[in-house]
Amino acid sequence: MASLAWRNLFHDKVRFAVTLTGVVFAIVLIVVQLGLFIGFTTTTSNVIDHSNADLWVVSKGVQYFDAGVPVSERKLYQVMSTPGIIKAEKYIVRFSRWKRPDGAEENVIVIGFNPDTSMGGPWNLTVGHVKDLKAADTVFIDEFYREKLGVTHLGQVVEINGYRARIVGYTRGIRSFTTSPFIFTSFKNALNYGRLINEDQTIYIMAKAAAGADLAKLKRQLSARVTNVDIFTTAEFSRSTQFYWMLTTGAGIAVLIAALMGLIVGVVVVAQTIYATTMDHLREFGTLKAMGAPNGYIYRVIIKQAIMSAIIGYAVGMAISAVVIRISQKGGAAIRMPWPMAVAMFGLTLAMCIGASIVSIKKVTTIDPAMVFKG
Repeated sequence: MASLAWRNLFHDKVRFAVTLTGVVFAIVLIVVQLGLFIGFTTTTSNVIDHSNADLWVVSKGVQYFDAGVPVSERKLYQVMSTPGIIKAEKYIVRFSRWKRPDGAEENVIVIGFNPDTSMGGPWNLTVGHVKDLKAADTVFIDEFYREKLGVTHLGQVVEINGYRARIVGYTRGIRSFTTSPFIFTSFKNALNYGRLINEDQTIYIMAKAAAGADLAKLKRQLSARVTNVDIFTTAEFSRSTQFYWMLTTGAGIAVLIAALMGLIVGVVVVAQTIYATTMDHLREFGTLKAMGAPNGYIYRVIIKQAIMSAIIGYAVGMAISAVVIRISQKGGAAIRMPWPMAVAMFGLTLAMCIGASIVSIKKVTTIDPAMVFKG
């Protein structure tokens, strides 16, 4: 049966190429659209997700990462004195102005953290070490934004908010959803770069819980001790930030609609190509029925053809998608494809091809075997 399905599939190479093209097109379209949505979603909260913190203390009403409001440094000591908290750090996230060598200015997001801890700092370092930020007036930027910021070499001196800043390291893959590059520096430097009015202020307080601590219980304890703040776990703050950018603003809705449209178009393309392929072989199936083949046998041949088309189309489609994803890393909109999505795409491809073949089975089973003897 498998050999019959295989021969039937490859008998008309042009038709098979058309079918394969339809499947591959659908896969690439779906991967690109869903990958863009995942890429945008993860970009909105990537700093939170890589912070290595367990809890975030934020000013009352703050909904997302980029919109922090200053709070008193005294709250830090209230957090540190809470049983179950083993470490707490001040954290600055502020928009500022970066002056390029040619005099032009760019919006940037200054992130100030304690370089002596593992919380809130940069990751994916390609040049430099986090400890380098302990020196005065030093910053890290991402390689992707070097041209945008006018950075030509390591050690270059620029201005941020009118203060001197020296480039001492690069990261890779740390993007900002707002297109304003993240600038990592020490908390002390960020007080100048981030335009905070008072030195005894901070934007966020990040806390590390003791191993095995109940985060829900710690949240309640902190809420009772620290007033006029909201307290999130890292996962909650990440979801809140993603929700704001992807659903509250129009940008996320547009990307989500595009992803859903890509999925629908992909399903339609596959259904049409698989159905057309089956219809083109009606006489062959009529011959099988005239020879006494039961409907169940024909069903299995058609479904096996669909599975073969799905497997080959998936392999080619994912190879092309991998190239597209790699190219996207150099552009403004990064496409993400985590492994669960790749696995899900295989299941979706099988479902689309088999579903399309099942639609055509009804037509095949109503064939009059006598049609093969007609001119």
